[in-house]
Amino acid sequence: MAMENGASAARMQRARGSARVSFRHDPTAPSAATRLAELWQDGSGKIRLPNVHDGRGPVAVLLNTAGGVTGGDRLDYAATWGAGTTATVTSQAAERVYRRSAGTARVDTTLTLGAGARGAWLPQETILFDRSALSRNLTVEMADDASLVACETVLFGRTAMGEEVTDVELDDLWRIRRGGRLVYADRLRIHGDAKAILSGGATGRGARAIAGVVAAAPDAEARLDGAREILGDGADGVEAGASAFDGLLVLRLAAPDGRALRRRLEPLLAFLIDGPLPRVWAL
Repeated sequence: MAMENGASAARMQRARGSARVSFRHDPTAPSAATRLAELWQDGSGKIRLPNVHDGRGPVAVLLNTAGGVTGGDRLDYAATWGAGTTATVTSQAAERVYRRSAGTARVDTTLTLGAGARGAWLPQETILFDRSALSRNLTVEMADDASLVACETVLFGRTAMGEEVTDVELDDLWRIRRGGRLVYADRLRIHGDAKAILSGGATGRGARAIAGVVAAAPDAEARLDGAREILGDGADGVEAGASAFDGLLVLRLAAPDGRALRRRLEPLLAFLIDGPLPRVWAL
C-alpha cells in the first residue's frame, strides 16, 4: 500500500504557468504613447489588457487559471518596459497558496525597465493557508533614470474565516539592480508556526497581514514625508515604517488582518504612483 501511495503521489498533476508582457514607446501617438510590444502566455499563466482611461498607460492583468498554487507548482512572470514607457502590471485577484502534499510552490517574477520608463508592479495579496510552502523571487533590472513602484502583500490565512496558520514555509527574495548595480536586496523567511513567529514585539506584534513596498526613482527620497503622513501613527492597529536612501523609498506594513492593511496600503500606493489603483483592486 505504501508503494501504491508513493506512486500515486508521484503522478499528481502540477500546475505550470508562464506569462510575459512588454511595452514600447510610440512617438506618433497623439495621447497614449505606450503601446503593447509583446504578449506571451503558456499553461495556467494568462494576461489580460483591459481598457483604461486614466492617462497612466496600459494595465496588464495577470491571471493564474489553476485557481491557486500548491507544492510543486511553478509560475514564471516577466514584464519589460521599453524606454520612455509608462504601464502597470497587477493581478486579477489574490493568489492562494494551498496546503501541500509535497514540494514547494515557486513563483518567479522578472521586471526590466528601460531609460526613463515608469513602471508599477502591484499584484494583489498572496494568501498562505496552513501547511503551505512558497518560494517567491522578484528580480528587477532598471535603467538609472527609470522609476518603479513595487508592492508585495502576504496574508497568513483569512481572519474572517477564523483560519490559523501554524505550519508554513515562506521564502521571499527581492533583488533590484539600477544601472547594473545592486541597490536593494531583501529576504523574508518564515518557517514553522507563523502565528507564534509573528507574535513577538520585534517580529510583528501579532500581525496576520504584512506588506513590503519599494519605490525606486530619482525623486523617491522626496516622498518620504508624504508617505509617513499616510502611514499614520498606528492608532488603527496598522504598524508601519519608512526609510529613504540612495534613490529608494522602502516601506513595511504589518496589520491584524488584510482589510486593515488595505485601508492603509491603497492610499499609499495611489500617492506613490500619482494616480488611482487598477480597477481590479476594487472588484
